[in-house]
Amino acid sequence: MSEQQNLDPVTFEVLKNSFITSVDQMAEQILRTCYSFVIYNRDFSSALHDAEGNSAAQGNQDIAVHVGTLHFTCKDVIRAFDGDMHPGDVYAINDPYAGGTHFNDVRLIRPIFVDGRIIAFSQSNGHWSDLGGSVPGSFDVAAKEMFREGMRITPIRLFDKGRFCKDVAHLIASNTRDPASIIGDIHAQAQATQVCEREILRLVGKYGEGTVKQGLGAVQDYVERAMRQRIAALPDGEWETQDFIDRDPAGNEGMIPIKVKLTIRGDRAIYDFTGSHPTIGSIYNSAFGATFSAVAAGMKTFFPDLPLNSGFYRVFEIIAPEGSIVDAKWPVAVTGFLMPFEKIMNAIYEIWSKIIPERAIACAFNLEYLLTGGRDARAAEKPIFMFYDWLPGGWGGRNGMDGCNVTTACFGTGLMAQPVEGQERANPILTTEFEVLTDSAGPGKWRGGAGVLKTSRMLEAENTVISYICDRERAIVWGIEGGLPSMPHGLTLTREKTGKTEWLGATFSDVAIEAGDVFSRPTAGGGGFGDPLERDPQRVLADVIDDYVSVERAAKDYGVVIDPVDPEICAYEIDATATAELRRQIRADRLGWLGADPAEVSAKFKAGEINALDAVRRYAVILDWDTGDLLPVSTEQFRNMYRKRSVAAWQ
Repeated sequence: MSEQQNLDPVTFEVLKNSFITSVDQMAEQILRTCYSFVIYNRDFSSALHDAEGNSAAQGNQDIAVHVGTLHFTCKDVIRAFDGDMHPGDVYAINDPYAGGTHFNDVRLIRPIFVDGRIIAFSQSNGHWSDLGGSVPGSFDVAAKEMFREGMRITPIRLFDKGRFCKDVAHLIASNTRDPASIIGDIHAQAQATQVCEREILRLVGKYGEGTVKQGLGAVQDYVERAMRQRIAALPDGEWETQDFIDRDPAGNEGMIPIKVKLTIRGDRAIYDFTGSHPTIGSIYNSAFGATFSAVAAGMKTFFPDLPLNSGFYRVFEIIAPEGSIVDAKWPVAVTGFLMPFEKIMNAIYEIWSKIIPERAIACAFNLEYLLTGGRDARAAEKPIFMFYDWLPGGWGGRNGMDGCNVTTACFGTGLMAQPVEGQERANPILTTEFEVLTDSAGPGKWRGGAGVLKTSRMLEAENTVISYICDRERAIVWGIEGGLPSMPHGLTLTREKTGKTEWLGATFSDVAIEAGDVFSRPTAGGGGFGDPLERDPQRVLADVIDDYVSVERAAKDYGVVIDPVDPEICAYEIDATATAELRRQIRADRLGWLGADPAEVSAKFKAGEINALDAVRRYAVILDWDTGDLLPVSTEQFRNMYRKRSVAAWQ
């Protein structure tokens, strides 16, 4: 902690909030000037840094995945251009191996000068929808190395003393599928950094250079001091858990473990990932910067009242084995880092739910990316189009409260659910269905939030391919304290020519599709919190009336028997006697269900006697959801965690 003196409390508070406001003003500038529909829907973040590159302020809606990485990329730019920085310079970087996330997240960084001295840096990070590579959108799940993922931008100068380096910018843009948007977004992000610069210089004019520099350090010290006090007030100890990636496409059947152990010693937290799986043959690996950000975002969720800056980062340490899935090194593919990212966040949620049970929360759904690209045949020139979509889903049930319904992922709650009207105008794709998905929420005394179902049809297009970047098809969203899991992720494709529906699952790239083909995918709800047999039957009835839960699953998952008197007018009644008997029966039978032979469960699924929700919630069995074949290793892993998170808490 640095020494900060002579900054009175009122000036400190004004500067603290002014720094955050300067970053929020960057966001407003980007929203009004960006070219990319992806960035317009808030897949961006911003930051203000001190002269050493430490983060001093984040914006109020910056997405979680970025914020813990921005100081790394700022410091890498400082290292690259040390002694050669000038007023009006703007630098670009997207390097995940230097502390970034993935190649699509391109950061523009501007030094802020006062009388020839650098006092701060402003940074604007936006997700560019395409950076080249082997597939539209630059997400090729089969990539093992970065060379199929797109362009790696190590620190470069895009504006030289205020002069736009057009040749460099056009070199980058020309290697993407949407060069016009790239050039537009470069200018939008550069202008955003200038907005922050103007605000900081205004503060310097009002308070003086020394006071502003002092404030940049003081806000970090404030957060560090507050966090150390809070951690010191907690008991020392060790807590550990694990979560899983669905699979290694280049390996054998079985889920990929990410192990997390938290140790609290005095006023410090240590996160140890020892035992996590080595990097896998896919893009689902995380470089250290993204892992660091996942730890920061997961831990910060339990301390929501404090601002986020580098002071928060000083209170924890990370042990990440080199070459593991949480510390991938060049040239291992990392574009799909968000899959381990969200597993780390949810594992940390589970650990902190034990430490601060009043804020406990079960697992949230996994963010998914749908990328479709080709030639838009609606226009005579048939331009390239890039449909890049993500969906909201359900967050986990909480201690004393149901999970949030239809909410953007923990990966970044600042994201917006994209309006289909804008998507349809820009792309030859028609959305035919977009609704809350009944029975998607994990059952519990406090149920998880509900997910959604979205169905789209290809219109006039040529040379079109589709990719889907997701997870939790096997490592299904889980409940805690007795709560039950949600449902498997995955996409289905119906071919117009054959009428055949194909289950493509949660991970694939570069699948050819044609005009008239229909693709549909759900997002899972959140995991349940607490034993679902302890949920108030009146709450279950309300969920049935609201279409969050079906009458069938009310009985199977909650043991609540509901008589649909007249569904047309939402007239339902609880059969109290039958409910008491059914709950007694489920309590007597449910441990036996978990002891069922998985092969027999597979046979029942293939015969149509049970569905995927029965397999997951009653039997804790993981199948190939297309063929019904048993996945024995994944089932054993899933059952072990199910017993720890759910069965152990049942009365």
